[in-house]
Amino acid sequence: MAGNIIVIKMSADNADSEKDMMMMFCCAGCGTPEVDDIKLKQCAACDLVRYCSDTCQKDHRLQHKNECKKRAAELRDEILFKQPESSHLGDCPICCLPLPLDPRNFLMNPCCTKTICIGCNFANQKREFQAGKKENLCPFCRTPLTTTDEGSELHLKKRAEANDPIGLFKMGDICCHRGEHERSIEYFTRAAGLGVAISHCVLANAYQNGQGVERDEKRAINHWEEAAIGGHPGARFNLGAIEEHNRRADGSQADRAVRHYIIAANLGHDGSLEQLKKLYPLGLVSKEDFAATLRAHKNVVDETKSKQREEAEAANFYSI
Repeated sequence: MAGNIIVIKMSADNADSEKDMMMMFCCAGCGTPEVDDIKLKQCAACDLVRYCSDTCQKDHRLQHKNECKKRAAELRDEILFKQPESSHLGDCPICCLPLPLDPRNFLMNPCCTKTICIGCNFANQKREFQAGKKENLCPFCRTPLTTTDEGSELHLKKRAEANDPIGLFKMGDICCHRGEHERSIEYFTRAAGLGVAISHCVLANAYQNGQGVERDEKRAINHWEEAAIGGHPGARFNLGAIEEHNRRADGSQADRAVRHYIIAANLGHDGSLEQLKKLYPLGLVSKEDFAATLRAHKNVVDETKSKQREEAEAANFYSI
């Protein structure tokens, strides 16, 4: 009697899975497997395929192009829509409490380029006044505070020469106010490369308006996105507004805009929360997401409050 023949049927999912495994362990162009003397390099734009040589990657480009573009967009969105742990401002280096988003409630001293909350600045000045000191010292580095624009610029130049990110940004700001746009773009670009989110915002505006650079909407969007990834809620709000505009233009859903507004509101951005309040009655924001965002916004704003900061506000001690 002939032996039974066992037929193994492979499902479509299993077949796709095996294909994916083959693509990761073999060159997508020629099928060469990765062994000791052959190292495969991953596609720079996506994580789907690997190649044994530049020639194979070039020959496979047309076949892989659409899939690569789709996967690259997915990977970008994973980074873009990740909730930052804090805003781009971070914490006050003295009291270690989160800095509020209102620029009147913190101050950057040019001597060390540290951003200090008004509570710590106010407490420092009050202590020095009570001690009878004639000059104010930086609450962080204890350098005498300059009272002139020339003195501030001198400090900032030294910080920029030391490749200090905030020093570079502030020098770009100074050059911009003087009308030296090309030079300011150089400073802003260097600062952005070192992770200064607000520099990305400035560059986004520059490329959007063609100020100091050739107008480029694509690069402007990229800088808005980099600023948003860096925790800048204002940049995130702008991206939400852009997505809303695109929704009205092509009839697409508002999901991306809502996601941007939720992330920004979770960082304490009032404008984004107000926008969500407008979208909620339209059914564009779920009840669960709206309630969670309201709680998160309140919690993050409460975290920026302290008795010391309240005393400074009561005394009208603002940085602007």
